[in-house]
Amino acid sequence: MSKGKFPMTNQFIHDLKREFSGYGKDTFMKDLLAGLTVAAVALPLALAFGVGSGADAASGLVTAIIAGLFIAGIGGSSFQISGPTGAMAAILLPLSVRYGVEGVLAAGFLSGLVLLTAALAKAGRIVSIIPSPVITGFTSGIAILIAFGQLDNLLGTTSHGETLIQKLLSYSQGTFNVQWQPLFFGLLVMVIMIVWPKKWAKRIPSSLVGIVVALLVNILGSFTVAEVGTIPRSLILENRFHLGFLNREILGSIIVPAISIAALGMIETLLCGAAGGKMRGERLQADQELLAQGLGNIIIPFFGGVPATAAIARTSVGIKSGGRTRITSIIHATTLIASMFLLGPMMSRIPLSALAGILIMTAWRMNEWDGIKKFFKKKYKTSIAQFLVTMAATVIFDLTIAILLGIGLSTILFVIRSSYLEISVANIDERHERGRNISDELTHVKLMYVTGQLFFGSQDRLVSALEELDQASTIILSIRGVPSIDHSAMLALEEVHKTLEDRNVKLLFCGMQSQVYKQFIRAGFDKIVGKDSIFNNAVEAIDSLDIEN
Repeated sequence: MSKGKFPMTNQFIHDLKREFSGYGKDTFMKDLLAGLTVAAVALPLALAFGVGSGADAASGLVTAIIAGLFIAGIGGSSFQISGPTGAMAAILLPLSVRYGVEGVLAAGFLSGLVLLTAALAKAGRIVSIIPSPVITGFTSGIAILIAFGQLDNLLGTTSHGETLIQKLLSYSQGTFNVQWQPLFFGLLVMVIMIVWPKKWAKRIPSSLVGIVVALLVNILGSFTVAEVGTIPRSLILENRFHLGFLNREILGSIIVPAISIAALGMIETLLCGAAGGKMRGERLQADQELLAQGLGNIIIPFFGGVPATAAIARTSVGIKSGGRTRITSIIHATTLIASMFLLGPMMSRIPLSALAGILIMTAWRMNEWDGIKKFFKKKYKTSIAQFLVTMAATVIFDLTIAILLGIGLSTILFVIRSSYLEISVANIDERHERGRNISDELTHVKLMYVTGQLFFGSQDRLVSALEELDQASTIILSIRGVPSIDHSAMLALEEVHKTLEDRNVKLLFCGMQSQVYKQFIRAGFDKIVGKDSIFNNAVEAIDSLDIEN
């Protein structure tokens, strides 16, 4: 096998050898303790995100187990831990309302194919084109979806509709009757998560404490609340994906949601990898990670699990707890298997409203509050617009439309900002020796200095400025401050050059940067104006003028 045929495989084998170089008992013990800590964090979240996805707690648990074993095993880093996430749950819940759990499983399978295609196309760097305020906006939008999507479980109410807005409007139709028992358990968990000391949370996660307390109160008290229900002692759930789900009717309906799931998975995975890489001092192999996510999400639905992606909370806990290799994720998954078989009957008594409390607190904490405060405090109007539009689009439409709108708005705002040209016009003054004895002919020579990008969005300003110099016999265009020029602006320059030539006005160029000059040559414009009209600087251009002082 030649090295050039399978570069991704060769890189993966090389990274594995480096990761496990010198691996021994001490390293294993670090991975073991970190894995147990991550499992303590992952257990309540997996249950909550399974329910929050419109499936059940067992689906979330199976997803965390398979992702923790398989995706971590072939992933592009030593630290990334994957599983169900709150962001993913937010876009899966409306899908489950419309198409049932079968639709969620089918969309998850298709999203795996999309991610696999992205990995083979080496699309691992695509997230870098998405502006930070757009990412912050869709994160906040997802947080809103998560929080409001749990109102029914938290309050014991029943809403109707597929979208968040439809559900909220349905409350006004007489279905908003708050039940105090589920509300009590939800608030109990949220209060515990808020007041639990941070130094204790490093060892025992607040969400786990909240779930345990809620479980004990529910068992010891006489409450009538909706519970998680039976958790089967099997990794292969009864309600799992079959290829028969992909009939023509459902396939056409879930392809767009599948792309949204894949897009979210890609963004979350790569952002998590970047954050974890900084903490670990290790670079994520993005394409290998996307390959693992794709294959993982193709396999997980066959076990009955919901779509998975890299989880920043679990990943950071693993790193901060001393985990050294991907064995940390495997131990966390193994621990979850043990809990599934040993603690299943106990976990089945957990109130759904307690899981709703965890999800609502997760939604609050997933907002990038520091970045949001900075946008508004510093009054970054562009960032604020990108943030608000993307957040609103995420809530009203879906993730794919939100990201496209966010990027589209960013592009428009960038074009508007870039279209500003700084243009100044001057006469030849006494700083040049020919300006010390100015003749009538020299007063008709104008120096125009241009700074900024010359492209389709700014070309009209330059053309207008040139045409306004109707008294000039010679115009020296200094474009030292122009770093680039596009084809549209080149065509505009050709037209204005011809117009000026027809008026017997000479147009000279000076201070041209290399990229601009290459465009002149490529467009053949250097031959149109003549190389004797292009100079290194304004002094040379002035000296070339055949004018007597």
